[in-house]
Amino acid sequence: MKARRQAKILELIKNHAIETQEELAARLTREGIPVTQATISRDIKELHLRKVPAGNGRYRYALPDDGTPGSWDKRRRILQESVLSVDHSENIIVIRALQGTAPTVAYAIDHLAWKEVIGTVAGEDTVLAIVRPKEAAPEVVERFRALIR
Repeated sequence: MKARRQAKILELIKNHAIETQEELAARLTREGIPVTQATISRDIKELHLRKVPAGNGRYRYALPDDGTPGSWDKRRRILQESVLSVDHSENIIVIRALQGTAPTVAYAIDHLAWKEVIGTVAGEDTVLAIVRPKEAAPEVVERFRALIR
């Protein structure tokens, strides 16, 4: 449940100008994920969300910078806790994840900044990672597998 909730938080923060913990809690509840203020506060801390100017003297939550202390460990933990399997066909890597965690997994993959991975597409429980050149796919799959062990 925590991974699903945090995946939804990242999705909401990315797609909406959320200014308060109360607003975030209300959006999560509308999405069928009831939460307490204490849970929201812990999630914000664990996800390293920050407040950034939104204009007109207002602030909104934003995703952390790539250089956030501990961001490598966090991405690895997300992958370890969420990824069920990794396989490939040609230059497409298929990552199966726990239901609701694919957007967070894709975000973590995007921010690994592996030069062979040119992009990701996430569904509910599946991430497609596009690799170039296609000959690199088996090696990238092995790197993913090593991360989730």
